[in-house]
Amino acid sequence: MKFGIIVFPGSNCDADCYHVIKEVMNQPVEYIWHKENTVAGFDALILPGGFSYGDYLRTGAIARFSPIMPAVIDFAEQGGLVIGICNGFQILLEAGLLPGAMLRNRSLKFICKPVFLKVNRADTPFTNHMKVDQVVRIPVAHGEGNYFCDQNTLQSLKDNGQIIFTYCSEDGQELPEFNPNGSLANIAGICNIKGNVLGMMPHPERCSEEILGGRDGFYIFDSMINWLEEVGK
Repeated sequence: MKFGIIVFPGSNCDADCYHVIKEVMNQPVEYIWHKENTVAGFDALILPGGFSYGDYLRTGAIARFSPIMPAVIDFAEQGGLVIGICNGFQILLEAGLLPGAMLRNRSLKFICKPVFLKVNRADTPFTNHMKVDQVVRIPVAHGEGNYFCDQNTLQSLKDNGQIIFTYCSEDGQELPEFNPNGSLANIAGICNIKGNVLGMMPHPERCSEEILGGRDGFYIFDSMINWLEEVGK
């Protein structure tokens, strides 16, 4: 089993993800530079947070055309496990691997703070070591995390069980006041129909060990490892 972390110019959470996979989860992991054109030999890919290409055009819009992205898209279409975190989520949207788009935060300000999320499914590669309706505390750090899509797409996401995480209160209330960025339907993370591609705005790599004040993010990576081990049997 080997994880690959895609590194774009401006990625700034790549080292955090590497640390969690290698030192916390004790799994083989390598960086993949954006100018590479293959992901052969990897079992799971992480698109980390940051400001790819400086976010000078639109978040994720330039990174979507990096040389590595055709290989990432093909990997995902073949059923490979892909998680995009924050800027990585934005890139997955721009690449068409997930539906919808990101708008500026409702406040028009950068937000960096812990938030509460409700787990809506526990049968995905990313949540199988979690429970339905479990509330986890994971930090956000973004300026454009306001998820948006048209009403038909939103209904499709709901019908197909693609909304994996929603912003909520500590006791699980999904109300507007607990939504940090104005995201439609309090959406914090979605997957594709197959369930092998997840995009989420909160940063699980920043809370995967107690020394950082909590380890709720640990269970997402642990779920991925469990799923890969089960598939490999």
